[in-house]
Amino acid sequence: MSVLSTVALTGLLVGWLWSILAPPQRVILVDGQQLPLLDESYHRFDDLILFVLIGLGMGLVVGGVVWMLRERRGPVIMIAAVLGSALGAWLAMKVGVSWAGSHYALTGTPANRAVFDQAPVLESTWVVLAQPLATALAYGTLTAWNGMDDLGRRLG
Repeated sequence: MSVLSTVALTGLLVGWLWSILAPPQRVILVDGQQLPLLDESYHRFDDLILFVLIGLGMGLVVGGVVWMLRERRGPVIMIAAVLGSALGAWLAMKVGVSWAGSHYALTGTPANRAVFDQAPVLESTWVVLAQPLATALAYGTLTAWNGMDDLGRRLG
């Protein structure tokens, strides 16, 4: 349980990092409708891919760090790390979107034809799968690479 909850807390770091790095989308307000400026709609894809890449990186780090818990190696710890990564990715998505929204909050009602930054968003919830999949890949690769029957749990 401690591995699951500790790994889930990595979601706060991932969400904070994404909220800072994700580019906003510049929009113009025309008759009450927000329209993206030319080439700004690509930032929706940038936000999504940036979250996936940060999640993949964190998943690889988590898989490697959990593997270093030598006395606890095995399928239970791998499952806990993967579930913790899934929970952490969900937390990162929720917290990251909220923090990004606060970075680009409008202080008042914009005038007609005003150009302003719209906060980054994640338009798909499938992005939460990147971190747990990378965690399982890293831990599984290290397990397959280890040639010992006991996965090297015994230090002697």
